[in-house]
Amino acid sequence: MGLFDNLFKSTAEAENISIINWVALTNEAQLDEIMSVSASKPVLIFKHSTGCGVSRMAFKNFVRDFDFSENEIALYFLDLLSYRTLSNAIAEKFGVPHQSPQVLVIKNGKVIYDDSHYSISIEAIKKVL
Repeated sequence: MGLFDNLFKSTAEAENISIINWVALTNEAQLDEIMSVSASKPVLIFKHSTGCGVSRMAFKNFVRDFDFSENEIALYFLDLLSYRTLSNAIAEKFGVPHQSPQVLVIKNGKVIYDDSHYSISIEAIKKVL
């Protein structure tokens, strides 16, 4: 399972989460990749603090409601405990202050949606797309 092995208590939860085709966001060079990809389809970044209960619940709610196809949106996952400096680089590059948990949707190189905590919403994302 890799990316989600330690995030969830049960194997069933982890398997349900891993159905989504996430790209692990691990280095700053990927921000240029995100800019490029966002020219052809929206990109979503989920910034998750793996040690935070609020972040875990927001992430689980997001995944529960997620119903986009791979062709509709590209998905990147940032583990904030491992890559906090990368979160700061994202905040600087896209002009959105760091929060956790946080979702950013980028289209044509610009953030068209960002929200955090329990305000993260698949329905809100669908409205901006």
